Amino acid sequence: MGLLRIMMPPKLQLLAVLTFGVLMFFLENQIQKLEDSRVKLERAIARHEVREIEQRHSMDGTRQEIVLDDDEDFLIIYNRVPKTASTSFTNIAYDLCAKNKYHVLHINTTKNNPVMSLQDQMRFVKNVSSWREMKPGFYHGHISFLDFTKFGVKKKPIYINVIRDPIERLVSYYYFLRFGDDYRPGLRRRKQGDKKTFDECVAAGGSDCAPEKLWLQIPFFCGHSSECWNVGSRWALEQAKYNLVNEYFLVGVTEELEDFIMLLEAALPRFFRGATELYRSGKKSHLRKTTEKKAPSKETTAKLQQSDIWKMENEFYEFALEQFQFVRAHAVREKDGELYVLAQNFFYEKIYPKSN
Repeated sequence: MGLLRIMMPPKLQLLAVLTFGVLMFFLENQIQKLEDSRVKLERAIARHEVREIEQRHSMDGTRQEIVLDDDEDFLIIYNRVPKTASTSFTNIAYDLCAKNKYHVLHINTTKNNPVMSLQDQMRFVKNVSSWREMKPGFYHGHISFLDFTKFGVKKKPIYINVIRDPIERLVSYYYFLRFGDDYRPGLRRRKQGDKKTFDECVAAGGSDCAPEKLWLQIPFFCGHSSECWNVGSRWALEQAKYNLVNEYFLVGVTEELEDFIMLLEAALPRFFRGATELYRSGKKSHLRKTTEKKAPSKETTAKLQQSDIWKMENEFYEFALEQFQFVRAHAVREKDGELYVLAQNFFYEKIYPKSN
């Protein structure tokens, strides 16, 4: 290439560079168009499948009502927070669904918007609650908490979730947007080509690493109220705490994901029988690693920790961690460095009236 530069006149060199640049832009544009077409096709197929099912549901009196027993009339919603090991955990559900006989469905919203319109909330609640062919079902997607009781549903789904140290989550997401991960390494990411490190971004006051970007786990648990998405809202923090304790069956943390899976298997074997062993034996295949991720410096971390937004997100994380550790302490025992799930520790007595 260097020899060609010497032999070629400057004008031809410039023309060659411009031609190469235009060609690369054209190729990247075509690749992006193909990716967009693939996504549109997948959504069209999904919509067609849903329409077919809805048409079968609406047939005049020709469809016999399916009656499900309690073990089958079961729904789990995992409203997964981005970059909290959610793909790793969801892959376990996919691996187990055929063996344990349940359905896994991905909730794909336009542009991954976590807030649904009011009409979509109604459609989603109605569809999920009445879609008997998909029960028992495990639904997952990047959506904020949705209170089913507001829509007159008698039997609510079981919510579960996983959260992560807020700074570690933001760092992981920052590099994910630029370099992707080992799950789909060939997929072009939104910020691809930006080589700036997270430390450099914070030092320069960049928008992608601003403290406001930490505000995500609180609104995901808070829900669809407008105040949930007001950055730094104390009301949103308290509502997120309330929902975590009262509306979620179990919330784990990324840093202790194996223990979270073990507790789910013990409490919900209908879905998670075999999950712990699968995670332990296939850990490398289930863990999704962000490429080119660099840990932030102490100076960068200290700067973010000065923010009131970090203090609130960290307060929520510490609250969730304490609750998870409390649940775990009453569910397992440690022996020789291993955790063991406790057997049933209650029984019934003084049963009246006495049977003859």
